[in-house]
Amino acid sequence: MSAAEVASAVAAGVRAVVPDAHVSELPMADGGEGTLDALLAVWGVPARDVVTVDAIGRPRTARYGVSPDGRLGVVELAEASGLPHVSDVAPQPLRAHTRGTGEVAAAVLDAGVDEVLVCLGGSASTDGGSGILTGLGVRLLDDRGEPVPDGGEGLARVAHLDLAGLHPRARDVSWRLAVDVTNPLHGERGAAHVFGPQKGAAPADVAFLDDALQRWAGLLEREAGVAVAHVPGAGAAGGVPAGLVAVLGAQLEPGARLVADAIGLRDALERADLVITGEGSFDSQSVEGKVADAVGALAAQAPHRPPVVVLAGRVLLPAERARAAGIAAAFSIAPGPVELEELMGRTRPRLTDLAATVTSLVLASRPHLPPAPVEPSDDARERSSA
Repeated sequence: MSAAEVASAVAAGVRAVVPDAHVSELPMADGGEGTLDALLAVWGVPARDVVTVDAIGRPRTARYGVSPDGRLGVVELAEASGLPHVSDVAPQPLRAHTRGTGEVAAAVLDAGVDEVLVCLGGSASTDGGSGILTGLGVRLLDDRGEPVPDGGEGLARVAHLDLAGLHPRARDVSWRLAVDVTNPLHGERGAAHVFGPQKGAAPADVAFLDDALQRWAGLLEREAGVAVAHVPGAGAAGGVPAGLVAVLGAQLEPGARLVADAIGLRDALERADLVITGEGSFDSQSVEGKVADAVGALAAQAPHRPPVVVLAGRVLLPAERARAAGIAAAFSIAPGPVELEELMGRTRPRLTDLAATVTSLVLASRPHLPPAPVEPSDDARERSSA
């Protein structure tokens, strides 16, 4: 379900208990998939299309956005280089790349923007941002002066950066990178070890990619004079920030906070009695820059600190860590042992039922707001009859 669909399902659960409740539905994103749509919705402008390639070089049409005043361009990495677009073939963890995203970024520069926001997340590759640089005209050369292959495979051989063909506007604009993690570029918490297996990398591939990223960091420091290896968040999206920080002077920003500012979340929290947010798997990564983390932190800053409740597919984070992140409670939509396909097929009604339950619990502590009688949902009737 999209963020907007989840928000709608949760709102239905709240209104089932309090029919006249004022519910603000604010679809969120954390810098990954969905960030472009969230910003386009706020701006009220359509997406633009560009023909590019996917993470393994096949033709693909990707979307990007430009703000109404024409000053800010938005590139969502998952549009061109996302993992879902190459899920129809066997994973290629060493060859997958972000060159298509670089070509989208070039189109944004051609549109005349002054600032480029690159939304990271959902990538299929571990290439340290080398593909984006290639798409912008940079040549990655080996020690014989020959171009290296795309992807992490090429990082193990690159010896020199040729910037002569870099897009003429690439260094005239400001670059911001929306990230949802704080992982460094390489090492045990780096891009290859933490995220590589999700992209099909076997243990040997992980070791190869980690060494390649370390080599890449050394090259960037020698040729661009920028140390990127231990920059928090440099490991996002397969290490994309490394190349863009070193060559383009890009700045990293928490993606969830960026979207929160764009949609006016802070103002909404100041008016809220209850805040419900969501996550697929509510675990340790959820409180390291993702949506739940941002919502919890901002709610804690609101004058009356409204309680924040997380609804998730599964809940793995200990309660004390959740509370430390400003989350009052977290609940799984799974009613008990259940197959994943069945749970996915019932996501919307389970979200609605669980939101109604949470609302009733909050009302129980606030007797001045009595709940209205509620007709059980079809999902609830099934459990009751069973």
